Amino acid sequence: MKKQRITVITGANSGIGKAAAHRFASEGHTVVMACRNMERSKPVLEEIISKTGNEKTTLMQLDISSFQSIRNFCHDFKSRFDRLDILIHNAAYFNHGEKYRLSLDHLELTFATNVFGPLLMTELLLPHLKKSEDPRILNASSNIIKHFFDPKRVIEMDNLKGENIKDKSFSVYKMYCSSKMALVMLTFTLAEEFQQHGIRVNGLQINGAKMSKNTLQKVTPGWRTIAFVQNLYFPPPEKIGNLYHELCTAEEFSDATGKLFNDKKEIMKPGIPDPGLSAQVRQLFSGAFYPLYADNRENREKLWKFSKEVIKNN
Repeated sequence: MKKQRITVITGANSGIGKAAAHRFASEGHTVVMACRNMERSKPVLEEIISKTGNEKTTLMQLDISSFQSIRNFCHDFKSRFDRLDILIHNAAYFNHGEKYRLSLDHLELTFATNVFGPLLMTELLLPHLKKSEDPRILNASSNIIKHFFDPKRVIEMDNLKGENIKDKSFSVYKMYCSSKMALVMLTFTLAEEFQQHGIRVNGLQINGAKMSKNTLQKVTPGWRTIAFVQNLYFPPPEKIGNLYHELCTAEEFSDATGKLFNDKKEIMKPGIPDPGLSAQVRQLFSGAFYPLYADNRENREKLWKFSKEVIKNN
């Protein structure tokens, strides 16, 4: 008999999140779709229930970039459910071409959505994760972190609180890259922090998935053309949604923690120090390696301290 799990998926009203919600619902799990736009999400909820027949699928409001929204969600969730088995941080902000934007908490919007929000949500839901017999957390990363194979690349944390909102060199693409690397580093740190509780924390490096028309319309015109071309080659979101389900429910991954998986469900390895040219190319395109930057203890401790202070002070 299959274990029936209580699952929270952020950003579950479109793309990979929607595909994952459908897969979990079709397997009979309790699914909480944590979404920002309720009006747009309600038809998706109805569609999933209609197609799967799973009445245990529900919708709850969450703006992962807002600390108050996260606190409200976690309070409501804990009042409605007795535990949490699976937490999937799927929602992300990636509007390439946009100018510097601040969240409601006066934080750079990309990091607020992709890093600080997921960390706060995870910590607030920790008591309910502890109550699960098989608690698992999955963070959605991206192959965009490959830019950190460049040894000169670093996460710049000196403009994440609106210090220089008019910075003309600001790039959402670069910030998205840094935020996804930060999420991988926090994945490794959280795995260590939560090991004593038996909570497994892993990441999935996503190489891309076909974007919906609605998502494409969010992207600025110049980037939209590039995204449209990429869409021709990206796999359907159902492929990644199925990976979410396997990594979070399959027995073969029950002991894995502090790992970054690729789209072949393989555990990725840290890159080779000071590689030659051929090794550099292999690292960059093989999908088997992640940048050594993520394993640097000093980098991870600096990010952890900074992120915890941001949460504490907001």
